[in-house]
Amino acid sequence: MGTFFFNVAYWLLSIVYAVMAAFAALSPGREATGWIIRRYTRRMVQAMRTFAGIRLDVRGRERLPRGAFIIAAKHQSWGDGFCVYSQFDDLAFVTGDHLVKFPLLGTVLSKLGAIVVDNCGGIEARKALAESAAKAREDGRRILIYPEGHLARVGEKFRYRTGVFHMYRDFGMPVVPQATNLGLFWPQEKYEKHPGTAIIEFLDPIPPGLDRAEFMERLESAIEDKTAHLVAEATGGAVTPAIRVPAPDEARKAEAAAKKAAA
Repeated sequence: MGTFFFNVAYWLLSIVYAVMAAFAALSPGREATGWIIRRYTRRMVQAMRTFAGIRLDVRGRERLPRGAFIIAAKHQSWGDGFCVYSQFDDLAFVTGDHLVKFPLLGTVLSKLGAIVVDNCGGIEARKALAESAAKAREDGRRILIYPEGHLARVGEKFRYRTGVFHMYRDFGMPVVPQATNLGLFWPQEKYEKHPGTAIIEFLDPIPPGLDRAEFMERLESAIEDKTAHLVAEATGGAVTPAIRVPAPDEARKAEAAAKKAAA
């Protein structure tokens, strides 16, 4: 029953706050819209605890640097964004262009200064990422990005994409890796929820100056190693490294190529 009541609360909160944010987006600046979205994410975390029995344990806040920085996070659950966004007063975030197709949401995302990129990647996506990230950096904002680009099941990982490196290199910003085990309790976009204590942990910042290969290896290693430990902590099992699997867009391209070759 907890799952049912949470999902009712999820949709009620989403509808009410989406309408409020849409009206707030008509006002100058992003303060009003940002305040509403922060309230929304914090109410969602509260609903997770009250109805679904998912408590949130946030670790490593003392590791966060001052000023602007990038959070590069593991993405296991639709709830990841709520949990991380609720911890900051002013957070920019990178999201796929699929979200702008929802009514009102595109206007709200624009007002929030969200960094919207093409889900398929490529040069245009990288350019949009650079331009929007530059503005966020000028404003001294933190930026949240999911380097894998997709929701991964617990125990799996996708290829880490280099958009986060280009922001790191171009703007000289430290990157804070962030691990989680939330996918054990709210798996990807699934309906069912499981009670327990979910953890998000901010790890030691990666300072500017590394080359691409070293940065990407260090980032992936930090996130995946700590995520594996957090999963083991919650399940009581052995620490098991995640298995690399094709991302959804990679799988679609491979399937299309196979069909073309067979034709």
